[in-house]
Amino acid sequence: MFVYSFRASSLKAFATISLALAILVTLILTVPSYGAIETDADVISYAGVKNSQDAANFLKQFGWSVSGDPVETVEIKVPSEFDSVFTEYNEIQKYQGLDLGKYRRKNVTRYTFEITNYPDATGTVLASVIVYKGNVIAGDLCQSGANGFVVGFDGK
Repeated sequence: MFVYSFRASSLKAFATISLALAILVTLILTVPSYGAIETDADVISYAGVKNSQDAANFLKQFGWSVSGDPVETVEIKVPSEFDSVFTEYNEIQKYQGLDLGKYRRKNVTRYTFEITNYPDATGTVLASVIVYKGNVIAGDLCQSGANGFVVGFDGK
């Protein structure tokens, strides 16, 4: 049986510990927190939405004002198979850092609000916030009609 031993110098031990701490600090600063997405100005929280007031407050993070209570609150089921319209809608969600594909066959709650401060709107602009277990999993701003649109929460 052979036994090997070695002794590291104090300088090498200090350098190793310093390197390990630097790596740890770098990881802490670069790993995003659960339920939040960073934007240029702020950190937007997608968690903690348990009722319509929380959903309205979620929209306020993007600068949107809503007219009181939701126009509609409804439970829906995310389909197991996406048709072409739902696939396009999910592309908007992916642009926002969300993905409805993870929630197929899940029952979710959709809160729909009227937006009162959408710039240059010629008609009613609605915001939908789709929530599963307290987390926003999807949503959009939309306007129907000839100049209609569907955009993400940031209005783009």
